[in-house]
Amino acid sequence: MKERIIEMSKSFPARFEEQKDGTLLLESKIAERKAFLSKRALIYRARLRVDEERRAIRFFETLEETGFGITGAGSDDISSGFGLKKETYKITGKRREGSIEELSKLFGKEYKYSWDYSRLREAIRREAEGAGYAFSICLTEGDI
Repeated sequence: MKERIIEMSKSFPARFEEQKDGTLLLESKIAERKAFLSKRALIYRARLRVDEERRAIRFFETLEETGFGITGAGSDDISSGFGLKKETYKITGKRREGSIEELSKLFGKEYKYSWDYSRLREAIRREAEGAGYAFSICLTEGDI
């Protein structure tokens, strides 16, 4: 099943790669915004585990925003001063509030991107169910 998923992912902007722990990982920068001396990026990451014994696939995905550079301190107004700022946003903890679609809408206000990553999730679901595997989405990466 892993080989089928890796092969299927070739039709997407990024492809799954097998990791040392046996999971498959896909990472892709889906949007980037550059401004004077600063850069922000939106990263999509999906990880899955194929359990051949139970004929099941556990799937996790997240959007992560990273950024660095010089930004206005407190607002976009240059008169407010400058500061150096590095930020990483990530979903952690036992629960994720909202869905990845809601995060996409939130990030969509700041980024323009054309890759519909929900197609990847649905393609994996169809591939799993077509082969008789159960498909489940995990709320935390540690659950896969």
